[in-house]
Amino acid sequence: MGLLDSLLGRTKPVRANLDALFALPSAAVTLQTAAGLVSSGHAGVCWKPPAGQGVADLQREISQLLEIDDTGHEFDAAGDATSTVGSATADPATESTPSPAPSTPTSVGELTQAEDEYGYRWLLLEDDQIDDLVTRVHLVNTTLTEAGWGPQLLCSVFGFNPAADAGSDVRPIYLVYLYKRGTFYPFAPSGKQQRDTEYELRVRGILGVDLPVETDLTRWFPLWDLPVR
Repeated sequence: MGLLDSLLGRTKPVRANLDALFALPSAAVTLQTAAGLVSSGHAGVCWKPPAGQGVADLQREISQLLEIDDTGHEFDAAGDATSTVGSATADPATESTPSPAPSTPTSVGELTQAEDEYGYRWLLLEDDQIDDLVTRVHLVNTTLTEAGWGPQLLCSVFGFNPAADAGSDVRPIYLVYLYKRGTFYPFAPSGKQQRDTEYELRVRGILGVDLPVETDLTRWFPLWDLPVR
């Protein structure tokens, strides 16, 4: 940051370390063996729409950018899709939508778009294999970042459920990746606008050095009514 930026109080956004996402498969093994938690096979990328642009235009732009089929269907406030967005064989994005770098693959497979009750948009992905799920989430983040959508990206969320042989005290939890921080934190909703912070701290201790966990607890933001399962 330059002297003028310092004097004017301006800061440059920190580029997220998206490669930190690839630590998640190893952490998932730890969660299964030490906490009885396994991947739900569901994940989501959350972003905030730019002001002044219609939802339909945004959905079409994202669909073109990721080369997925834009069916134009709506999603309810809870994030339940009324239709899916499948793989496409369409041409790359129109000239009004920046194309990703040629070296970046753009096939993300089945994917849905949703909106939560707070007006945030979600790109929802499914894959039974945590390694593949992480790769696809990384691909979405990278593609959108290279196309200039970085400032709109907020977080990526991965669902974890109790394993078949887990104890009665094991409950579902999410691992949230903070895009602009390059860190994770556990989020365990326990009811309407309620969370189990004790359980979250226990999971943080289990993760140990497997993941870059966010040390500032004030940034462990609650994500109510997540569309990720």
